[in-house]
Amino acid sequence: MEKAVVTFSGGLDSTTLLFWAVRQYEVNALTFDYGSKHNKREQAAAKEITDRLKIPHVIIKLPFVNKFFKSSLLQSGREIPEGHYEDSSMRSTVVPFRNGIILSIAAGYAESIEARTVLYAAHAGDHVIYPDCRPEFLKAISEAAHRGTYLGVEIKDPFIDMTKKEIATLGKELEVPFELTYSCYKGGKVHCGKCGTCVERKEAFQLAGIPDPTKYRL
Repeated sequence: MEKAVVTFSGGLDSTTLLFWAVRQYEVNALTFDYGSKHNKREQAAAKEITDRLKIPHVIIKLPFVNKFFKSSLLQSGREIPEGHYEDSSMRSTVVPFRNGIILSIAAGYAESIEARTVLYAAHAGDHVIYPDCRPEFLKAISEAAHRGTYLGVEIKDPFIDMTKKEIATLGKELEVPFELTYSCYKGGKVHCGKCGTCVERKEAFQLAGIPDPTKYRL
């Protein structure tokens, strides 16, 4: 079976991608600690999920991001805004070129373990706010990875045209343990229910008609 690296946060989207990928690839999960407010909770979720699937899981620390970059998502940043992803206030959660950095490292890691594929869970709902989640960016960085590695590593985004609702529906079909996933940008023990990713998570389950196992503060 062909090897693949899945960039894995422990959230709903990347967990669904992980469960999709293990049916087709020999998967290695790669998580990044870049100093976000929710990294600690994400990593705990990621470890529990990868342990359940019995797949290799590596965490790479990127402390320079929290130190030098500006974003409300980071521990060094201001308070996380509340509202929907499409609200202009959510732009403050953008970590400049985060996905460019993460995917470049993932491509290097993939070549190092002789994997030709990196899988990333960007989806249609990310396009509005995050420029490094858009199809044209992902096409460009995949081309760069392909040209910049001896193996010709490709970065693939199988969910790029899917809505969060469609991802939740697929996750149910794949028997994803949604109760183990973590999304909240504020990083609390319980999902806040009001930040952009919590609002989108609630909406996805509601639209998909799937019971939401998540505990929310509000």
